[in-house]
Amino acid sequence: MSLITMPTTTHAETPQPIATVRDRRPILLLITALVILSDRLSKNWIVDRIRPGYDIPIIPGVFRLSHVLNTGAAFSLLENFPPNGVRIGLITFSVIAALIVFTLLWRTGRTITLSSLALALILGGALGNLYDRIRFHHVVDFLAVKIYHYNWPDFNVADSCIVIGACLLLLEIFRPQPTSS
Repeated sequence: MSLITMPTTTHAETPQPIATVRDRRPILLLITALVILSDRLSKNWIVDRIRPGYDIPIIPGVFRLSHVLNTGAAFSLLENFPPNGVRIGLITFSVIAALIVFTLLWRTGRTITLSSLALALILGGALGNLYDRIRFHHVVDFLAVKIYHYNWPDFNVADSCIVIGACLLLLEIFRPQPTSS
């Protein structure tokens, strides 16, 4: 006569719930969309209220709202080159850059970190200016700052988000990393 023994389950074999991290990519893509929306709304406001080439002083001698049609790159670079060549080059560069940033955001965006937030801001800014280049053949710049004798080139919300995102990435790069012992 043989004895049949039933296997017993030990505590170690009990299935444990897997710790799940909630995917934060939808929140980061919402941030990207909010950047695009605020960029569009601000540019539309300027176009409706200020004629190209004119400005409204906000803080006399320091800050004004202007209306500049920028056919060049960031801060009006390449503005004096043949317009269609610069436009197509900038559109091509922007599409490639946006695809790279989107891919990086998708890979790192499961959690919200300084890097993923930076990428969301950069992506929103790049897409905001890309829309203008494709649809209008120029980007509307309207924030004009003068500090002492230095006139900062006019910029917009999309440019600001790109610069803020780049600064956040630099902070992340230079932030001391925890050491593993």
